[in-house]
Formats: sequence, structure tokens, C-alpha cells
Amino acid sequence: MAERSDWQDLRARRMAEPGAEEAYEAAHLAFELGAAVREMRERRGLTQAQLANAADMTQPAVARFEAGGTVPTIPVLERLAHALGAKLVVQIAQDTTAA
Repeated sequence: MAERSDWQDLRARRMAEPGAEEAYEAAHLAFELGAAVREMRERRGLTQAQLANAADMTQPAVARFEAGGTVPTIPVLERLAHALGAKLVVQIAQDTTAA
């Protein structure tokens, strides 16, 4: 039980650092985008190499993106969407959880 308490304390200290919450949100967004692209790629029966070729990227770049390791630019997202036969939709929506 002490280990759990230590981890919770460490996490709380890290999240209290300046910029930590923003970094966490960026990492979460990168993960969600990567998962969406991976799911779409797999549904279409494409390999990472095939998607990379169609999007004018390298296979390692696609792998990093799908793993949530990078936050892509809008042009990269557009290339991936086009290569997947999809449409990129970017929107800003009202945050209903904000107080």
C-alpha cells in the first residue's frame, strides 16, 4: 500500500508543476488521434508502410504517430486523412465540464 501512496504523491507533485496539465492534455490528444488513425488504417486493411507511402511519410513516422508519440500538424493530419480516404474535420466545441 505504501507504493501506491508514493505513486499518488509523485503524480500529484508532477501535475502541480507549471505546464504539466497542458502537457498531459497534449499527450492525451496525441494518443486519441493516433488511435483513430490506427483503427481506420486497420479497418481498411492497410499496413503502416502502405499508409506511410500514400501519405508521403515514413513507416516509423506513422508508427510513432499511431502510438501517440507525436502531436501532428494540420497538414500531416490532412495527408493522413486523404491517404485513408477520409475527411479531416477540426472543430472547437463548448466544454460542458467547465465550471
